[in-house]
Amino acid sequence: MRISEYVGFDGVGLAELVAKGEVTPAELEAVAREAVRVVNPRINAVVETWPADEAPVPGSTPLAGVPFLIKDIGVSMAGRRMELGSRLAAGNVAGADSFLMRRFRRAGLVTFGRTATPEMAYSNTTEPVLYGATRNPWDLTRGAGGSSGGAGAAVAAGVVPVAHATDAAGSIRVPAACNGLFGLKPTRGRVSAGPDADEVFNGLAVQGGVSRTVRDTAVLLDRMRGPEPGDPYFAEQPPRPYAEEVLRHPGTLRIGVLTQAWGGRRTTAPVADALSRTARLLESLGHRVEEATVDLGADWEEFVLAGARQWTANLTASVDELAAAFGRPVDSSTLEPPTLASYHYGRRVSGAQFVTALGIRNRVARSLARSFDAYDVLLTPTLPDLPLPLGTHAEGVEELDGLGWLRRLFDLSPFTVAFNVAGTPAMSVPVTADTETGLPIGMQFAAGYGLEGRLFRLAGQLEQADPWSGRTPTVWAGDHPGH
Repeated sequence: MRISEYVGFDGVGLAELVAKGEVTPAELEAVAREAVRVVNPRINAVVETWPADEAPVPGSTPLAGVPFLIKDIGVSMAGRRMELGSRLAAGNVAGADSFLMRRFRRAGLVTFGRTATPEMAYSNTTEPVLYGATRNPWDLTRGAGGSSGGAGAAVAAGVVPVAHATDAAGSIRVPAACNGLFGLKPTRGRVSAGPDADEVFNGLAVQGGVSRTVRDTAVLLDRMRGPEPGDPYFAEQPPRPYAEEVLRHPGTLRIGVLTQAWGGRRTTAPVADALSRTARLLESLGHRVEEATVDLGADWEEFVLAGARQWTANLTASVDELAAAFGRPVDSSTLEPPTLASYHYGRRVSGAQFVTALGIRNRVARSLARSFDAYDVLLTPTLPDLPLPLGTHAEGVEELDGLGWLRRLFDLSPFTVAFNVAGTPAMSVPVTADTETGLPIGMQFAAGYGLEGRLFRLAGQLEQADPWSGRTPTVWAGDHPGH
């Protein structure tokens, strides 16, 4: 199979070819490796590849034989490095598979490498010192988002059709928006983070993926979901597979639209225009769309302060554990300036302040839950701006403390983090693009706790009404015919 043929299929489509005997998993892996070779020097999305040791049974699952990449954080693969995008963890090799990695193996995915993440996944751009910046395949001067920026760029450029991603404040949805992909953040408790972690960032972080088609994410989540022994959260299992939901009509939905973000960050004109076009599309599909006011449940500055205390306290504990494990100092030789500043900030967070922060998390979760009494779905831009130029996040970063860094991250992605706090599912859909530059613009849709099925039904309808899979970026593996 040539690369130009390979990129014409999504993951489910490739697995169907494998099941029919038209191509072997080994042949697909070889094509994916060639795709890495031809595009990665320009986008720097894949930090390592290795010979895959999976031997999937063709047709055993809807993804059996599909080439796959895991993020450099959040999932452990026995015998492979997981360095968290940080010099502090450089050379770290996982001793065993995490629960999620076992599920990827059972899904028949052929995992042959790992994708870039910012240091400790602690940014919404992927520009770590350890491996260098990941570039957006639509415009190499811009970032690919974060913290799953490597996954987003690799999928957008055609290296793999679907890749593992994680999301604690938007880290699935932000790269999806920046790279013109579909990305859904599942409900808290939908996918296990065990056994070495129980509630990453106190339940803010979840596991998922990014893909070029809705059905690939749905099928992947079907293979990922379900509790494991000792999990601290539980999300009731859906009545039918998500792959089936994609094909079902969503009905007439009440959709509330937030045009401006909490905290006062203004949505830029290109994104506001895209939001208006999306609202008109939804109305043409029969949905009831109206502008909404959604109470966050906390003042924005109070929300940011609580987030900084919760995030930095968790970060500090992780850094101390890594430093002890590798016998390395916690200083500028091992950590980047914003991570180091956040570490020192976290060391000053008291137990009482941490508990107060969790109380604010509860207030926000309760308030957002009430908004789903009035609306079936909330619609916002995923990001208030187009993908940002590389280096934007680093401007003046040496002057920021841990609170200042979190304020910058929340300001740059003000629509996404609230749904992590609430634990509810949310997705970024590449419904449209900027009319002037052609850059992708993601629209975020959120639903109540456990209602991923509703989002998949809506996403499937949008994908049929205005298909996006034919749009390809400047850096596209399909432009190289291969061998």
